[in-house]
Amino acid sequence: MKKVVVLTGAGISAESGIATFRASDGLWENHRVEDVASPEGWARNPALVQEFYNQRRAAARQAQPNAGHRALVALEQAYEVVIVTQNVDDLHERAGSRHVIHLHGKLNEARSSRYEDLVYPLDQDRIEMGDVCERGHQLRPNIVWFGEAVPLIERAAEECATADVMLVVGTSLQVYPAAGLLHYLPSGRPLYLIDPGQPGTSRRGVQVVAEPATVGVPRVVQQLLAQAEH
Repeated sequence: MKKVVVLTGAGISAESGIATFRASDGLWENHRVEDVASPEGWARNPALVQEFYNQRRAAARQAQPNAGHRALVALEQAYEVVIVTQNVDDLHERAGSRHVIHLHGKLNEARSSRYEDLVYPLDQDRIEMGDVCERGHQLRPNIVWFGEAVPLIERAAEECATADVMLVVGTSLQVYPAAGLLHYLPSGRPLYLIDPGQPGTSRRGVQVVAEPATVGVPRVVQQLLAQAEH
């Protein structure tokens, strides 16, 4: 069975109503990104950071998977599908995708602010100041903030290096190291870029689908499913 690796970014979640990081005014939900998504912001005002992510968690819970998410699930009928996402929501899982790597962490998890390996699932929307891990340290969102290492990037690179086909959906390819994953796809393997903004790449043979995820992903998935039948 051939393997498809799908790199997804904020564009696919935006179509489900989840706000994207990179607004034109440099703000995210009226906050400077540096204030709510960096270790420095956490050090300055952890209560603000907690409240920001508490609101994001509630918003994500209200959102529903869209046609782009569902099409990627349908692709599993004929391919091994690995989704590498920059998104912190669980829309891929709720749509039914079985193999999802979250590069930037998960909204529905908390972790110790001191011990990175102490991670806890959340069954509610809020982490409060005063909520602590089993070793007594404040819990924080299990999110990879700007300036922090991306622990799963090597695993994602290994998946890309063994892909037969790669889809890049709803990402500007401006955020590293995730944007560098394209370079691990073996030469000559098909690469589809699905985004209305037509992200640029110097790679040869790229098929650009300048459409939103809800339109472009189902279209490409139908092509791939048809190819698998022959």
